[in-house]
Amino acid sequence: MNKRLRTILQYTFFLGLGIFLVWWSIKDLTTNDTSQIKKALKNARYWLIIPVFGILFLSHFIRALRWRLLIEPLGYVPSKANTFFAVLIGYLANQAVPRLGEVLKCTVLARYEKIPADKLIGTIILERLIDAITLLMIFGITLIIQPDLYSQIMDAFFNSSKHTEEKKIAKWVIGLIFLGIIITILGIWMIVNKKNLKDLGLLLKKIAKSIIQGVSAIQHLKKRKLFIFFTLVLWTLYLSGGYLGFRALQETSSYGIKEAFTVLSAGSIGMIVTPGGIGAYAYMIQKTMQLYGLNEGIALAFGWILWIATTAVILIGGLFSFVAIPYYNKKRLRENS
Repeated sequence: MNKRLRTILQYTFFLGLGIFLVWWSIKDLTTNDTSQIKKALKNARYWLIIPVFGILFLSHFIRALRWRLLIEPLGYVPSKANTFFAVLIGYLANQAVPRLGEVLKCTVLARYEKIPADKLIGTIILERLIDAITLLMIFGITLIIQPDLYSQIMDAFFNSSKHTEEKKIAKWVIGLIFLGIIITILGIWMIVNKKNLKDLGLLLKKIAKSIIQGVSAIQHLKKRKLFIFFTLVLWTLYLSGGYLGFRALQETSSYGIKEAFTVLSAGSIGMIVTPGGIGAYAYMIQKTMQLYGLNEGIALAFGWILWIATTAVILIGGLFSFVAIPYYNKKRLRENS
């Protein structure tokens, strides 16, 4: 299977998954749910979109500053503006084709800052690894501050009237299903790429080595404390975006920081599952907020509001960056000549 066909099939699958989740999230809405959605949207505090947009744009700028810190040890110091534009362009590309943005933002920055693109790819891998570790910590904090959340999630899948023994069996079944899915994916990978168990072991060993090297690379950063500070600020901004989003609807205004952690965890998964989080993000937020007793329709509306705000910032910022970056660098070149 050639690379282009594999990319097309991958994109078609995940886009199809997103469309399916859109349909799945609205198929059971009743007339009462629909009327509640209309009422909630009618009474929404739309002025809050301004600070939410500000928070989201600031989070992308902080991400750009953090990326610069990973680039500096390579011997290059790109301008803040070019790095920021490249980050937004990368996010915009990811809305269309998953992971294309990671390559494109490296290409864009390499073009305007004269940095070898292959060196930038390494910084992206490290950045994603750090984000994955941070997200795991967010999951941990979410469960620590809400110890009963796991059982609530399980009860959402299984009727609470079931006997304890049946619940235990059901949990084991889910675990076996997930294990079966993982084994199936690995099996398909081995067949398609003509690999054996030894090759799989080498791959896993290579991944583990990359993770260890990635984490240890942070120790060699010249501005390690600043990097950690930017990471904390970045995820705090993500968290505050969801917290502020609660204030947009009267029905969600009573929720606080604990629920915001859960929304951040669920929303992050939704953004990973499908291109730009289409379908998956709103669905994950909907199911999350239902755990807290929010009406199904209102929960869905809340999820779509957060997704639209996030996507709008990327579309506006990404399109502006495409136009602005060549003009900025022409002006910069004239000033330096």
